[in-house]
Amino acid sequence: MDTVDVIRAKRDGGELIAEQIHWVIDAYVRGDVAEEQMAALAMAILLRGMTRREIADWTEAMIRSGERMDWSALGRACVDKHSTGGVGDKITLALAPAVAACGVAVPQLSGRGLGHTGGTLDKLEAIPGWRATLTPEEMLRTLREVGAVVCAAGEGLAPADRKLYALRDVTGTVESIPLIASSIMSKKIAEGAGALVLDVKVGSGAFMKTRDDARRLAGTMVALGADHGVRTVALLTAMDRPLGRAAGNALEVAEAVEVLDGGGPADVVAVTVTLAREMLATVGGGHGKDPADALRDGSAMDVWRRMVRAQGGDPDAPLPRARETHHVPAPVSGTLRRLDAYAIGVAAWRLGAGRARKEDDVSPSAGAVLHAKPGDPVRAGEPLVTLHTDEPGRFPRALEALDGAIEIDPGGAGPDDLLPLVIERVAEQSA
Repeated sequence: MDTVDVIRAKRDGGELIAEQIHWVIDAYVRGDVAEEQMAALAMAILLRGMTRREIADWTEAMIRSGERMDWSALGRACVDKHSTGGVGDKITLALAPAVAACGVAVPQLSGRGLGHTGGTLDKLEAIPGWRATLTPEEMLRTLREVGAVVCAAGEGLAPADRKLYALRDVTGTVESIPLIASSIMSKKIAEGAGALVLDVKVGSGAFMKTRDDARRLAGTMVALGADHGVRTVALLTAMDRPLGRAAGNALEVAEAVEVLDGGGPADVVAVTVTLAREMLATVGGGHGKDPADALRDGSAMDVWRRMVRAQGGDPDAPLPRARETHHVPAPVSGTLRRLDAYAIGVAAWRLGAGRARKEDDVSPSAGAVLHAKPGDPVRAGEPLVTLHTDEPGRFPRALEALDGAIEIDPGGAGPDDLLPLVIERVAEQSA
């Protein structure tokens, strides 16, 4: 094989054969394909695209670059969930315990936040003592004893993806749907669950801004799951406004605990229950309990408390609280028409809740709390958003992020272009 021949084939619109794909991924991981050569190939893929067969082979090569987890010793159905990320997306925190309370195991390998989108591990690390890194043996034990585990992926899981992701980030090739889909699915398939539900966010606060792009990504990932023997369903859900009323690590944990306690914001509950029902359906329904009942009757909360303790955390410990707050008041009375998700995410990031680089630290207490959502009545002078941080010098830049992000109609007209909370379901045609 010759790297330049592979690059030229894709550059000229050709279809790469399986042997070319497996060779180039393996050689890249070994260091025999130079970074600039893989960058050229990634750009060719961005511009020329890939067929379904090519994407499946590319994903398989990424999986083969590392280990593949196996939960067959567990003796029960396993289902995983992945979100493409957004603002206020704390769904995993209540979802995993709710599904486990219905009799299905949830081995959830999660990530950290970058930029305006939050990371599940960052949120959970706001809990005193909680640790993200577990051995495979600890994961299996927790799944047996608790039914759910949320932790970091090990270094051996799809290492080709980790190397290629870093390259794409600095070469303008992040937007390639074949590369996005294979990046997500190589890790998810390697995690070893027999079924997967994808939450593909749509809107200003999401990576996919339009329904069409989100649908294309969802369809590509669903096909990849089917091609690798993993039952996969995707839901497109709204991210044109923040999910729930909290954006920030400890703030979101507190809101997720409200959901687990039978309360919480209606939109967070609705998305959690809808995704949980899809997860249960992919594996035959568990033991027949509805996840909405698991949230109401305390059984999901019981799983949450055991899950947190199993990973060294104290579910009863007070969560970190910011030393400083700043209220953003409504300038006029009326109805809130728009509260832009991206702007809220950037504000929380600038307050310290997010990171610009993967090696950056995050503040567990920083973030934003929303006092109104689009469609709610507001009164002039009353808080719309409260900003939280330990460093008051961060407030000015956070406030800059909110310029133009809030629209209020003094006449009382509500929003007329909000996306439905759950937009559509994407599955294989034969499913």
